[in-house]
Amino acid sequence: MQLKDKVVIVTGSTTGIGEAIARLCVAQGASVLVHGRDEQRAKELADELGESVAYHIDDMADAEAPGRIVTTAISKFGRIDGLVNNAGWSKRSDLTATDADLFDSIMAVNARGPMLLVQSAIEHLIKSQGSVVGIGSINSYTGEPQLLPYSMSKAAHGTMSRNLANVYGRQRVRFNHLNVGWVLTENEYQLKIKEGLSEDWPEQVAKTHCAPSGRMTKPEDIAQHVLFWLSDASRPITGSMVDLEQYPVVGRMPMAMD
Repeated sequence: MQLKDKVVIVTGSTTGIGEAIARLCVAQGASVLVHGRDEQRAKELADELGESVAYHIDDMADAEAPGRIVTTAISKFGRIDGLVNNAGWSKRSDLTATDADLFDSIMAVNARGPMLLVQSAIEHLIKSQGSVVGIGSINSYTGEPQLLPYSMSKAAHGTMSRNLANVYGRQRVRFNHLNVGWVLTENEYQLKIKEGLSEDWPEQVAKTHCAPSGRMTKPEDIAQHVLFWLSDASRPITGSMVDLEQYPVVGRMPMAMD
């Protein structure tokens, strides 16, 4: 039980990577506040996982949402030991298609939201000498052509993690950041279907340089990494930025490998 008696907030945890993280945290002994925008999904997950789980419905685009999330966690569990900033919003958009409103909306969820959530929780994290794990993206390095504002927002989130690791290290609050690569979530599967791929597209990807292991990365794979950084096993390390992809992100030559 790597998280026995700890309380963890996981944003964006009614589906995908966040759900896998919440499930693993509970399995490892934590009480978890599930967060999302879909109350039915949140309630079903909380009912399934039992008394150690509560849920909070809110939209991270609302600047007041982080404070409400923290208030719910303290009301339900009395403390906060871990925070996983996982909630995010991705919309296809390049330079010519990105207007101010779209840019501000993506930054509000992916960069401002995590900052305000830490701001709201920091006094509790200092008391518990807690751990914050940022769920970033390898797109933060450059990003795909159609993911300009998303990539910029993820880079901002990563900078925040390193900045706060530097600021709060002496108070034993740790901030580490995971740059996640391509993951086979249900949302990603459905998106690719809408974009015209066949129903067996994950199997086709597994035969290319994108998945050299022979299969795509799953949410459960990412959850195992998050567990380590939430747990005391990763002390005293802080300020780390770890790329979670099936190949070296920097300096790779895919065509040569083919």
